[in-house]
Amino acid sequence: MDAAATNRHIVIVGDSIAGCTAVRELRALGHDGRITMIAGDPDGAYARPPLSKRVLAEGVESSDRWDLSDLSVTTIAARAVGLDPDARVVTIDRGESVSFDVLIVATGADARRLAAPGQSGENVVRTLADAASVRERIAAAQSAIVVGGGFLGMEVASACVAHGVPTTVVDVDPPLQRLLGPYLSEAILARATERSVAFRRAGSPVELVGDPVEGVRIDGDVLTADLVVTCAGEVPGTDWLAGTGLADRSGIRIDTRCATSLPGIYAAGDVTCFRDGDGAPGRSPFWSNAIAQGKVAAASALGVAPRCEPTDDYFWTEVAGLAIKVVGPLPLAGAPTVLEGSVEDGSALLEWRHDDGRKTVVAYGIRKAVGLLRRMATSI
Repeated sequence: MDAAATNRHIVIVGDSIAGCTAVRELRALGHDGRITMIAGDPDGAYARPPLSKRVLAEGVESSDRWDLSDLSVTTIAARAVGLDPDARVVTIDRGESVSFDVLIVATGADARRLAAPGQSGENVVRTLADAASVRERIAAAQSAIVVGGGFLGMEVASACVAHGVPTTVVDVDPPLQRLLGPYLSEAILARATERSVAFRRAGSPVELVGDPVEGVRIDGDVLTADLVVTCAGEVPGTDWLAGTGLADRSGIRIDTRCATSLPGIYAAGDVTCFRDGDGAPGRSPFWSNAIAQGKVAAASALGVAPRCEPTDDYFWTEVAGLAIKVVGPLPLAGAPTVLEGSVEDGSALLEWRHDDGRKTVVAYGIRKAVGLLRRMATSI
């Protein structure tokens, strides 16, 4: 690293896992210059995966915190509201400007909402405050509806039934089928149904009804519940970048070095989307990818070689009391090779081989170390 790189003032917008990882990697790579983090979450920097897994399911009041106090970082508790890439300035919501030499954008994503303009009472799970609010509502509910049968939706539904709240999940596809394929989707559907989770397929977009929200309209029918939670995906946090040309509906487009279309500006985490032709999936909003991209963006900001790839095909979830760990590319198609155990018994080690030669290994309710799964997925 040259002296000029060491003296650069690096500004990171977003106290997400990608942003906090970038800070640590900058210091680990030897950057001893100024680092400023613009941190917009009033609850500070914390891990988001435990929100649905621990805060909702176990009633834990807080999530794992990230302490950056040992890294000589100037933290500004504010939200970014504008960027002037030519002047190298970020504007924050209290009217001040923060100048930078190099910028790393790690503003994550916001929950996709379905409520009509002015319609109140929509529940989502994206922040610690969201999770705490929904957890309080679960404790008082007699029935629940979850809109969305993806990972988050199934985790929220699992938390509801674990606390004795019968729950209906609404989606256009069977649970998790878009990523895990029909084989695992059918197994998850059967297990969740046994545990008081009902499913309703929708043939058209779901509409929230009531003000405040008290139910959903599905293909002309209205279902009501004490608690309605929207888990319909996320929207990259790019509103503050309007007019810069950095982002589109899919997020900030980056290359495999996490570089954007503008010099000296990098991006990492859920706010990003890989450019077409870079050999990486378009959007992969998983925490493992956010960590990998935080490291790569930091290295690129310093002009040194990154210590890892910008993607990490690993995630885990827990559905109806069953832990599922996945290492390898998605989506999954067809039936797997059962290496150990039985899916019917809720304990199996599974392997999918893809047309390009890569493998995906899934620990379905079976205790296996992540390191072992990684080795299996990369073995010939």
